[in-house]
Amino acid sequence: MIFKVEGHKLRSGVLAFALALTAGATFLPVEPVHAQTRTLPDFTDLVDQVGPSVVNIRTVEKVTPRAGNGEMDEEMQEFFRRFFGQPLPGAPRSGPRPNRPQQPQEEERPRGVGSGFILTADGYVMTNAHVVEDASEVLVTLPDKREFKAKIVGADKRSDVAVVKIEATGLPAVKVGDISKLRVGEWVMAIGSPFGLENTVTAGIVSAKQRDTGEYLPFIQTDVAINPGNSGGPLINMRGEVVGINSQIYSRSGGFMGISFSIPIDEAIRVSDQLRTSGRVSRGRIGVQIDQVTKDVAEAIGLGKAQGALVRGVEAGSPGEKAGVEPGDVITKFDGKAIEKPSDLPRLVGNTKPGTKSTLTVFRRGALRDLNVTIAEIEPDKPSKRASDRDETPAKPPASAAAKSLGLAVSDLTDVQKKELKLKGGVKVDAASDAAARAGLREGDIILAVGNSDISNAREFESAIGKADKSKALSVLFRRGDWAQYALIRPAR
Repeated sequence: MIFKVEGHKLRSGVLAFALALTAGATFLPVEPVHAQTRTLPDFTDLVDQVGPSVVNIRTVEKVTPRAGNGEMDEEMQEFFRRFFGQPLPGAPRSGPRPNRPQQPQEEERPRGVGSGFILTADGYVMTNAHVVEDASEVLVTLPDKREFKAKIVGADKRSDVAVVKIEATGLPAVKVGDISKLRVGEWVMAIGSPFGLENTVTAGIVSAKQRDTGEYLPFIQTDVAINPGNSGGPLINMRGEVVGINSQIYSRSGGFMGISFSIPIDEAIRVSDQLRTSGRVSRGRIGVQIDQVTKDVAEAIGLGKAQGALVRGVEAGSPGEKAGVEPGDVITKFDGKAIEKPSDLPRLVGNTKPGTKSTLTVFRRGALRDLNVTIAEIEPDKPSKRASDRDETPAKPPASAAAKSLGLAVSDLTDVQKKELKLKGGVKVDAASDAAARAGLREGDIILAVGNSDISNAREFESAIGKADKSKALSVLFRRGDWAQYALIRPAR
């Protein structure tokens, strides 16, 4: 006999045995399984703790009215008196009209509103450099409504950090957090004055760390609502510690769109310490222009992994040139610290005190080598000088079969060209077509290396491409103007 129980067929013996077990069994209670749940955070205590340290910053700038405005106002006043029998609303009572217009006087006009936070109990306040830029007067308002005129101690545009000082003591200073403990996904809070609305609190989570936006510093990305006026305010973790300065937003409309950027507080403190000491920030430099290393280039030159900073140019007389850095080098380490992406290098060098002796590890022609460099102080970029061609160019020899297969025709550099370009060797591209043109080469480029072999003249160039594996892409290091870069010439299939 077969029984059917809730869709299953059981033989009678099996069913009887099961029923017997059930009849004599004692069941223990089973705890229900619940998904792990967490309540949303409560920010009220944080607001009470940090709120008194967050300030509103208003700036004023002096402007000179456009010439003729006074005459225009007087003419409008006369018009109202004649046709309406009363002066222009808000205009001063009429008096004797001067024979000539007075010189326009400077006027103070509100420039903008931002935020800041109290760094020390004796009145040092941190904010963004762009908040106080070009301001003739800075007014700081505390949460208790006390207002002070502030002195700008210093502002650093590269990091967008500024420090101002108010004459007050016993102020509630913020606690500075440890940025290394900040985790993606954790809750953070901002306090500031968006659109001039003082002491506005918003919250969200950390979306990313070390976010590269092309600026000098890596940013903390959050989804905390940040709007114009929030600039300079603190980003606060759940322990009530400041971990960043709210600085930028990504927006197509001018308002918040879910992506905000904050300056890491450790970087900001490093800058503020220098501003408070000397009023300016001293940064290191080595005088090289860099670019990223693509995956294809890394494989072609034997680097293996797309990492480091590709040197495209070396400034004449710079520490980099004196250390022996060459265009085409890939800087992989600075003082033993790995350079994973190009932006790592200026940050590490910039944070190094000028005069320090450091070590650069570069990848050149298939091998790593260490170069000793003395860090200089950063200075404004110098205009680049471009070498000019002279009439001394020798007759161009016919291209060889190997060069033609790449779409190239090259010639030796003259001694004058080498001197102007500050090169020991290389060949000039006289024509580029087919595979070479597709790789980006063009007439006038200077080829410095083929594969991992330096090229001194056209004969060495022909030899190098003759030995190259025709089935693989050929890496060519070339210089265009003041910049060096790699091209991958792929053979036609």
